[in-house]
Amino acid sequence: MNIHKISGLCIAAVWIFHGLYSKILDGVPRHKMIVARILGEDIAKPATMLIGALEVTLGLWVILENRKRLCAVTQTAALVTMNSLEIFFARDLLITAPGMVMLNAIFIFVIWRWALRVVNAPS
Repeated sequence: MNIHKISGLCIAAVWIFHGLYSKILDGVPRHKMIVARILGEDIAKPATMLIGALEVTLGLWVILENRKRLCAVTQTAALVTMNSLEIFFARDLLITAPGMVMLNAIFIFVIWRWALRVVNAPS
């Protein structure tokens, strides 16, 4: 297995883990608290589950490697939007806002390296 496939699987794993475990299965309750702060307590649970389902879908899209640039744009938009909303509305619920931004900047870099890599190009 080459580094391109491994990086794609790692990207997918991040989305699937946070979507399924952290949000849908409520493995990290802080995620639902953040959603409640942004969207309201009344819809926090279904909204968190929907966000989780969308994250799992992003992970599956990465695995399929279909329209990778559009997939990277979608992931970048999702991360920037989520990070911005979290920092603006729920900063006190974050472990570390600067750390989150730094990790997600690295994640976006990896996403774009994956998306722009021509699979048949020599390594």
